[in-house]
Order: sequence, then C-alpha cells, then structure tokens
Amino acid sequence: MIRPRSTIISLFFIMMLSACNFSPSFLSSLSADDPPAAETENLQTTEAAPVEEKEEELSKIQVSTAAVIPTLAPEPTPLSESLIAEADAEELLLTNIYERVNPSVVNILVTVEGQDTGSFPNNLFPNQGQGSGFVFDTEGHIVTNNHVVQDAQRVDVTFADGATIQAEVVGTDPDSDLAVLRVNAPGESLRPVKWGDSDSIKVGQRAIAIGNPFGLDGTLTSGIISALGRSLPTENGTFRIPEIIQTDAAINPGNSGGPLLNSQGEVVGVNTAIVPRQDRFGGERSFLGVGFAVPANLVKRVVPGLIKDGQY
Repeated sequence: MIRPRSTIISLFFIMMLSACNFSPSFLSSLSADDPPAAETENLQTTEAAPVEEKEEELSKIQVSTAAVIPTLAPEPTPLSESLIAEADAEELLLTNIYERVNPSVVNILVTVEGQDTGSFPNNLFPNQGQGSGFVFDTEGHIVTNNHVVQDAQRVDVTFADGATIQAEVVGTDPDSDLAVLRVNAPGESLRPVKWGDSDSIKVGQRAIAIGNPFGLDGTLTSGIISALGRSLPTENGTFRIPEIIQTDAAINPGNSGGPLLNSQGEVVGVNTAIVPRQDRFGGERSFLGVGFAVPANLVKRVVPGLIKDGQY
C-alpha cells in the first residue's frame, strides 16, 4: 500500500520528537516573545547579583561605621603655677607702673597759625600739633619735644584727670629735640616723674611707653630696649642727637614727648621719633616696630638750662 508522501513526512517528524523525548509544550516555549526558561532564570540571576552584592557591601559599611568610636582630643596640659604666677607678676608690674606714672603724663595740643596742626614736614617725626609730655617738677615745668611745640601760637596741656590748662613755652633746644613748658597749677596737684639712669640700661630690658597716640590719652604700650647708641638727625639736619635709645614699644603720632620707662617706672628716655609706615599716596604714618627716645641723662642735663635760660 502506497501512502501519500505528506503522511510519511508527518510520521517521521513525530517519531523524531518521540526519540528526542520532547513534549509538544516545548514548541510553545520557543516563541520569540517568551525566551527559554533557563535563559530567563539566568537573566534574573545575573540582574539580581549586583543588588545583593551592593546590599552586602552596604551592610558591611554600616557595621563598620557603627563600630567606630569617637576619640576624645587629649586634654590640654594646664599651665604650671609658676608660669601663671609669672604672668600675674607681669600684669601687676604694668598695672602698678601705669597707676603711678600716668598722672604725671599730659596731652599737649598745639595751635599753629596758618598751618594745619596735623602736618609735619619731616616724616621721621610724628605729627606736629599734638604730642605728649610729663611733669618735671612741682613748679609746673613740663618736658616735651621741641618739634611738638615749634612755632606754636598756643599750647594747651590736658592732665590725666581731664583738667586742661594753657601753657607757655619756657625754652627749646632743636639740637636735642627737647622743650620745656610751664603751667600755672598748684604744686600739690603736680606729680613729677622719677628718673632712671639711661647709661645703665641694657638691650633686652623692658621698655614701657605712656602717651597719647592719635589723641588717645593715657595709652600704655610695652616692649623691650632693642638697641643702644643710635644717633638721630635733628629737624634742621645740622646736628645728630647721640646715644639714642631704640625700642619696639609701640610709639605712634601723638606719643612724641612722652616718657619711656624701665621696670621700676623710672624715666629712661623721651619718646621722639619713629621709622614710619607710609602708603604710596603719603597716607597716615604708623609704627613699624622701630621707635627712638632721647636718653634720660641727656634730658637731665638740657632741661635745667632751658628752665633757667630758655636755651641750652
């Protein structure tokens, strides 16, 4: 019996499927829209793996963070009692000197006719028109710088208690940059300074300045004696003042004529000049850490002559 060809092919195909042990459902799993289950499982596993790894890493990080214990910074070592005592002694020293000497320091306001009292031609010196001074004796004599009162038409002196008295110029000496004023005040209201020996001071010793920088009356600054034996030109340039004291105690415009003190509160110099800082436009002068003072021993020689003769 001859079977049609199509029937033979169909039987052959069914036998092949049976031999390979495939079920008819396999055919439906091969559609393009539904990939094989094995491949789908692999895709899911492959996609899930990074998420699980990240969660594991995060859990490790969280555990690691939780395990960190903040470490307290070491507590600073407290200052020793000796250092505290030394600092307290320094404060007490400066406070005591200020209380004893400041009543002897005065603010000097100068009026110069036809000239701005805030200007001064030689930039080595602080401003003319305003300066400092201190009481020399109970007769009302006050020591200051020559360049503070030079060409003055009127001089007013203000004491630490606020009292202002007009003063007269008794004598001046341009070669030492010193001048003496006199005020009419009761002797009991005047407190003269005490004098030290400027020849005995040494570099490195304490230096204290009291004055009126920029009109700020009763200002105390401190530093050291930076150098000795300097010389300073006078305003007219014809003479140099010898044995000038150099200090880093802050001296600014308005300090001129004020006292430079040692640790005993004694006057060892008269603050006279600074090396100024100026901007390129010639702006305000200010302190650079280099100030100069006329030595006390020279002052003690010159001032009596100015009181007696008006010159030295």
